[in-house]
Parts: sequence; C-alpha cells; structure tokens
Amino acid sequence: MSDAYGQLLDATIQHLEDLKARGVRHVVVSPEALRALAQPVVASTPKPNSSLGAKSPIQSAIRNPQSAIPAPLAEQVSLLTLPGETVPSQSPPLDPQAKAAAFAALRERALACVKCEHLASSRKNVVFGVGSIDAQIMFVGEAPGGDEDEQGEPFVGKAGQLLTKIIQAMGLQRADVYIGNILKCRPDTPGQTAGNRKPTTDEMATCIPYLHEQVDLIRPKVIVALGATAVEGLLGKTIGITKLRGTWKTYRGIPLMPTYHPAYLLRNQAMSEKRKVWEDMLAVMEKLGMPVSQKQRNYFLKS
Repeated sequence: MSDAYGQLLDATIQHLEDLKARGVRHVVVSPEALRALAQPVVASTPKPNSSLGAKSPIQSAIRNPQSAIPAPLAEQVSLLTLPGETVPSQSPPLDPQAKAAAFAALRERALACVKCEHLASSRKNVVFGVGSIDAQIMFVGEAPGGDEDEQGEPFVGKAGQLLTKIIQAMGLQRADVYIGNILKCRPDTPGQTAGNRKPTTDEMATCIPYLHEQVDLIRPKVIVALGATAVEGLLGKTIGITKLRGTWKTYRGIPLMPTYHPAYLLRNQAMSEKRKVWEDMLAVMEKLGMPVSQKQRNYFLKS
C-alpha cells in the first residue's frame, strides 16, 4: 500500500469515526470519491524515519488529515460530506451594488418559480425572505403558513410575532437579521380550509437551492434553524429536535444552532421550554461577540 493511499485511508476512517461520535449514521459520498477509492493500490517501499521520535505519516494524517495528504487526495477527503456540510466557497465577497443586484435577480427567479406545480397553483404569494442581506444572523424556518402566504413575508403570524420578540430580546430588530424558510411556497392542503402540513422531502430538495444562494450571498456568521423540519431540510438529520437543539452544527461552512420553532412555544408555554430557546439565543449572541447583560442572562429563570 502506498504512503499516500494509507494516509488517505486513515484520514477517512478518522473522519467517519468523528461523524459517528456526533450521532451521524449516514453520509453522502460523491461518485468522484468512490472512483478515487476504487483505484488500484500501488505498493511502495517504506522509508525509514530519520529519528525515533518522528511521527509517522499516518499519525500526522490522523492528527491533521488535510496537511499530510497530497492535494488531489485531500480534495477527495473533502468529498465525504454530510447534507449541508459542503466546503465553503473561497470566492471574495461581492461589492454592495453587485450583491444587491444578485439578490434582486435571485428574488425575481424565485417569484416566478413553478417547479412544484401543485404549490404554484395553490399559493397566493411566493415568500422569498425578509431582512438585511448583510445580516450576521439568519433564521430559517420550514415553510410559509396561511398568514405568510397572504402577506408574502415569512413569520408574520403568531409564531412570527413571537420570533420578533425573541429577536428584540437579543437587542436586535427584524431589519437587522434575515428570515427565510426552506420552502418559498406554502405547502398545499387539498380538501382543508385551514391548517398546515409538513413539506415533503422532494419539495424541500426542489426549493432549497434558492436558500443555498441566499446563504452564499448573505454570508451570515450564524444560522438559526427553527424547528425539526428546518433542521431536517438543512442537515438531513431526523433524530429529533429535542436532542439536537442547543448543540452547534455546521451548514455550508457556517455555524448553525438548532432550536425549537416559535410555534412550539405557543403550544407549550412552560418557563423551562422558553428558557431552553433563550439559552440557544444566548449561545448565538456569545458566538457573535454580542454584549449580553445580566438581565438578559436571567430571562426565564425561576425567581
């Protein structure tokens, strides 16, 4: 087995063990990575270490996989990724005018989208998103509800009003952050006069490229995923929001905080549940280096 192949194999095993320790049970492997791993192994004569204390290439690969692997093979390691954990783009940021123009063009494409015919035929408005395109924080929900479909803006119903209060408690305004959804159209509810339904996996997969472009243009420093469906759409995780909330994840190279959907807090108004969401927001504020007062730290604690 060649040194490079052995290093790649060890680094891959270490990467998979790290994912397993985080509770991941499925990974996406690109066709390119599979072809690379299927290449025949070329034997090579091992070179003696220059000193007894020197680290072997395998040890170096385990401690720092990318540094010890030649560039083409290092690229293959990066192809072992989870949904939403793509390697972040290294392209330079757009100037303000170009960014605004690109965002406006993206919005126009989304507003005219009819990829999901059943959703396009039943919607009143495409709910693209709202807020600052220079926001440090991006909140992502699952899909518009009736109020959002009516007004064309995300999170404007009762759950949205609660989200606004949460944002204000952080010392911010809605205009300071960006708010969007996995789906830009309200999931249709044939035969129902009221109520909502969860987006399907196919619907989320069809619509999420718009969100990808929003994230890549805004480049927030933190993403907050609101509720289990949003987490599933972003990360592909289905182990439950109760276990995931409060633990940092990564989405497109950006720190992501899963937390409960505001609608959950409307159904369960226990102080303990409100505190959990607030602790998640405190973690977000600390991640961004925002000032946190003692009053804020004490919100929803028992007196």
